Amino acid sequence: MNGKCIIICAGDLTLGEVPVAEEDLVIAVDGGLSYCGLLGVEPDLIIGDFDSVSDEEAQAVKVLEEEIPDRILRLPCEKDDTDTIAALKEGLKRGYREFRLYAATGGRFDHTLANIQCLLFLKKNEACGYLVDGAGMMLAIQNESVSFRETMEGTLSLFSMVAESKGVSIEGMKYNLQDAVITNDFPIGISNEFVGQKATITVEDGTLVCMIQYA
Repeated sequence: MNGKCIIICAGDLTLGEVPVAEEDLVIAVDGGLSYCGLLGVEPDLIIGDFDSVSDEEAQAVKVLEEEIPDRILRLPCEKDDTDTIAALKEGLKRGYREFRLYAATGGRFDHTLANIQCLLFLKKNEACGYLVDGAGMMLAIQNESVSFRETMEGTLSLFSMVAESKGVSIEGMKYNLQDAVITNDFPIGISNEFVGQKATITVEDGTLVCMIQYA
């Protein structure tokens, strides 16, 4: 699948536009439907239990269910999957392996952490995902190397999502590292800086969440 799966969530919206290509799949997750209108984005699919939409939006969803039922996936309120996980599963089922999640941070702390865990869910399913907002982005790095262009500006922080992430190396940044261990109980990886060089992060055995804050 050449396109991306774009997920519009219901957290804080911190940007004014979302780039969408013809081959992309756009999924609005519950209250993220209202953001689609603000962004001028037409969702291909609307997923959720719709407990966080306005009365007007709830009525619009009901109309769509009658007119175009294949564009609505209504979920029960009591379930194991979050609405966002359900959206990711739908994108994976349709063959997408690259995901962009917008409005996936802010608001409730538990929702933000759940969406960070979604990055790990995608890794487990041989896909990659990015939480994107106007100030930066997050991604998971697991048993691999990830590089960033020399034009990147701002800070980069690494946090281990397991007890020990081993063989961690950082090249081309202000603070470099070679074959280190990063644990999940000490934030040694916070606030590194891009310095106008190609930067590479490697973890040989473990899982890191990488948070980038743009300058």
